[in-house]
Amino acid sequence: MTATLYTGIGELVTNDPAQGDGSALGRLADAALVAEGGTVAWVGPASRAPAADARVDLAGRAVLPGFVDSHSHLVFAGDRGEEFAARMAGRAYAAGGIASTVAAVRAADDAALAATAQRLAAELRAQGTTTFEVKSGYGLTVADERRCLAIAAELTDEVTFLGAHLVPPEFAGDPEGYVALVTGEMLEACAPLARWIDVFVEDGAFDADAARSILTAGAAHGLGLRVHANQLGPGPGVALACELGAASADHCTHLRDADVAALADSATVATLVPGADFSTRSPAYPDGRRLLDAGATVALATDCNPGTSYTTSMPFVIALAVRECGLSPAEAVWAATAGGAAALRRDDVGRLGPGHAAHLTVLDAPSHVHLAYRPGVPLAHPVPQPD
Repeated sequence: MTATLYTGIGELVTNDPAQGDGSALGRLADAALVAEGGTVAWVGPASRAPAADARVDLAGRAVLPGFVDSHSHLVFAGDRGEEFAARMAGRAYAAGGIASTVAAVRAADDAALAATAQRLAAELRAQGTTTFEVKSGYGLTVADERRCLAIAAELTDEVTFLGAHLVPPEFAGDPEGYVALVTGEMLEACAPLARWIDVFVEDGAFDADAARSILTAGAAHGLGLRVHANQLGPGPGVALACELGAASADHCTHLRDADVAALADSATVATLVPGADFSTRSPAYPDGRRLLDAGATVALATDCNPGTSYTTSMPFVIALAVRECGLSPAEAVWAATAGGAAALRRDDVGRLGPGHAAHLTVLDAPSHVHLAYRPGVPLAHPVPQPD
């Protein structure tokens, strides 16, 4: 295997407090890194770098672990730009907007769905994301959910079955019947293609009893648990996620004190998706400062989807988290890397140290602070390859 030495790193973020400055980011100045066979073999000061087969000089750029986006919906069809414009004009967001995307997905063929998903995955990667999760949830029939999962599985190992995204129109008068379908025939068909199961717990989507049935059925099929929780108002989603040991409760915009305490006292990660609050013109953003001060683990994700957060940019999400959610630039970078890895229960990504995946994000900037300091500027830089 060829060993490549990356040197000339102005700031190396390792997310290992034992490294460098001893902070949570484990920052090393004037650093170097050796990658071999897709794995980090060594990190340290450039002056002590070992010999390698190839050498890449990064000319003072900052290097971070690749962003880990633990919440996205890349498999869809259609466009909801008019809905976005209406919200900007003052119309409130409601969960039911998902139905228009469901109709578009059902009408689309596999090639069209795959093309959109591939395009968006390429956008994610171009902006420094190296690990990402993809959900189904816009088919809501057995066949459509299964084909959406199959398309997602071509892009990532982190595939989530979200048959419980909304009760589709054909079950409008029989929500219990739809829960029976999701926990029965649909789950049987979809579980082999997924690692996770998710449910949207919200007025207009699924209540606590339905969500519990869906999540426990998924767990019985060997799937890990994720929950869309407390997006539009206070509700039972976060409490249920913590009770059932879900890896992540996502959104967390409206939390009671008991919800914050439950997250702090559990292994469930609070995944904030401020792009959704931006795009729905929410009057409130998640209070990340409150969660961190309580001792909860916080992640950041794009929630890329056509209706409520049509962005693939983790740098944009980092800037929002700093400006609107009370995180410092360092906390936001940690949440977008190590926090995302925790939300996916991964210990091989989100950090840069010996034995970790050599997933590097290189910035055209001297430090991680520029991700929030220069919002909207495409700072993510493809990792140069040796000559």
